[in-house]
Amino acid sequence: MSTTATAAVLRERGQREVFCGLTGIIWLHRKIQDAFFLVVGSRTCAHLLQSAAGVMIFAEPRFATAIIDERDLAGLADMNAELDRVVAGVLAQRPDIRLLFLVGSCPSEVIKLDLSRAAARLSQTFAPRVRILNYSGSGIETTFTQGEDACLASLVPSLPLERNAPPSLLVVGALADVVEDQFRRLFEALGVGPVSFFPPRSSTNLPPIGPNTSFLTVQPFLSSTVRALGERKLRRIAAPFPLGAEGTLLWLKAAADAWGVDPKQFRAITEPGYERARRALLRQQTYLTGKRVFFFPDSQLEIPLARFLSRELGMRLVEISTPYLDRQQLGRELDLLPPGILLVEGQNVDKQLDRCRAAKPDLVVCGLGLANPLEAEGLTTKWAIELLFTPIQGFDQAGDLAELFARPLVRDSLLVA
Repeated sequence: MSTTATAAVLRERGQREVFCGLTGIIWLHRKIQDAFFLVVGSRTCAHLLQSAAGVMIFAEPRFATAIIDERDLAGLADMNAELDRVVAGVLAQRPDIRLLFLVGSCPSEVIKLDLSRAAARLSQTFAPRVRILNYSGSGIETTFTQGEDACLASLVPSLPLERNAPPSLLVVGALADVVEDQFRRLFEALGVGPVSFFPPRSSTNLPPIGPNTSFLTVQPFLSSTVRALGERKLRRIAAPFPLGAEGTLLWLKAAADAWGVDPKQFRAITEPGYERARRALLRQQTYLTGKRVFFFPDSQLEIPLARFLSRELGMRLVEISTPYLDRQQLGRELDLLPPGILLVEGQNVDKQLDRCRAAKPDLVVCGLGLANPLEAEGLTTKWAIELLFTPIQGFDQAGDLAELFARPLVRDSLLVA
């Protein structure tokens, strides 16, 4: 093990600049195609979703907001009765819904409503047609990728149990359908499986689990989901995350080793994709090799992305900050980072801005709230949120991932020219 995994981490506490967990609805509602997300929150929450998901103006969205007004907060209205009315209206309009999430935008002590009890009550009312679950997307309690974690963790108890099932693999974390299909073909060729993906495309096809089920995560921010799967006695396969040629290869190898796949067979199956990815990365190295990159905490993808940029594209890491550092999830990634890197957990935004300005990096990866001010100061930025909306996992997406970081630098070079 390298010294990076055991190195001291600077822990900062102070003002944060991150999106809230409600944002996860934007990709989750596309993934679970028969689910509906009802946000129990304020008009501000409704405006956030409309702004963040503006593209959905051209489609029929599967999310809405149960607005909490002043009379609700003051206790002048029966919140449970109000919620029941809204849920009944949604389900009457959308008979195709099979799974409905009540998403809290504020802690229960603020909105004066216990959503877990409300979900249990409503599940009984509308059973068996609709399953109703709840989770928190509160910006007070979550960063924006933790919304997916809370959502999936709430689904884990619903996974059907098959005690006598043969060994199987559960791939955990929302993936674009095209990436899921690519991974499925690779696992089938390797003889790993049967393989299921969680979340599934349909809530009526929740993958079965049993004592012989192992799981492999595709996202580093699923700590609560991992704990919930552990409580159901599933075995976690530790691996780096499938970002870039190397990361994807090591991720696949962890599963192949767990299944005892012959090394020659593994090389034969994975080498074509690995080489395609390496060639795609070469096209971006001109813009990225030697450039200095600074990560603000935002998506919790920061450490795997830093590993990818450093090892596969030759970028120099100035600082890697992440909202939360789960060493169990990220241990294999930390092993692959170069020694001496400044790792920061949490944020004191003023102190971090001072370090960033002093370092003058070539590229700053940050949230939307910081990008425009930093651009105005002459720094080049990359929006962290775009990395959640874009397919970036796997061999065939490695070049696209690298291009996302090269694009701001190419833009700047054209403006200067």
